[in-house]
Amino acid sequence: MKLVTYSRMGSISVGILTGDALIDIPSAWPGPNPPRSIRQILTRGPSCLAKLAELAGSADIFTPLDSVKLLAPIPRPTKVIALAGNYSEHIKEAGRALGLSDSPRETTVPRPFIMPPTVVTGPDEQIPWPAYSEQVDYEIELAIVIGKSAKCIKPGDAPDVVAGYTIVNDVSARSVTFTKERAKRPWDEFYDWLNGKWSDGFLPMGPYLLTKDEVENVQNLEMTLKVNGRVRQQANTSQMIYSVADTVSFLSHIMTLEPGDVIATGTPAGVAMATGEFLQPGDNIECTIEKLGTLKNTLGPHPEKFYEPLG
Repeated sequence: MKLVTYSRMGSISVGILTGDALIDIPSAWPGPNPPRSIRQILTRGPSCLAKLAELAGSADIFTPLDSVKLLAPIPRPTKVIALAGNYSEHIKEAGRALGLSDSPRETTVPRPFIMPPTVVTGPDEQIPWPAYSEQVDYEIELAIVIGKSAKCIKPGDAPDVVAGYTIVNDVSARSVTFTKERAKRPWDEFYDWLNGKWSDGFLPMGPYLLTKDEVENVQNLEMTLKVNGRVRQQANTSQMIYSVADTVSFLSHIMTLEPGDVIATGTPAGVAMATGEFLQPGDNIECTIEKLGTLKNTLGPHPEKFYEPLG
């Protein structure tokens, strides 16, 4: 199933996408207390998903897709976790500037970092240009959506806790401008890189959550990012250093994973940090992953004034 969060006439609802229309779940739900968000669906577990599958096959009332606005499937995740350096070619082109090694996976571990929920925005939304950086980059990534709580699980059990998948664009501000007078300290460049990930609207997500039963092999999905129609990134999820199962298992040993948590699995080669071709105001970015559709966004204008937050 393709689950969507959408707005229509000022109200936010949740639906099942079927071609060029959708089924509004609260309206079609048989009985009281319908789920009103994808997180509620996931929290209710497999029985709720099974009931929705029945609805998808029996519903006779549909809402035209062109009459609604799709939002991020999980507009405010409980947690957003992202992996740095999960594709070898990306590490070779850019990661070494951050001190990352492209050592074999047997001698390293995944490198996760947390992002605030306010980074999330939806399909077709304008990405705000932050006032603290003059360079904005793109990063297509497969995102995992967790379906049930998990703690200290093995990789072989990871598929059981995954609800499905969606697309994210891990937009990044490079050359972050803080006060020019600060004293240099160890790890400054790493934290500047991290701060460049956290701007509002810097994680477009969508267009839908595809349930895992419709993805035969998540480690063999083609992925492409285009800027103004020109291919900038092209890869396959088979090139990940740490698979979806490895990633979920590793993270579950660090923290409790909960329904609705989103895990971005890293980006392949081709980012602007390596090529020097940074995004410009008005650029159209399209992220396509096999089976998961296309996520489209436009970069907003420069701010009226760039500033140094501590200057």
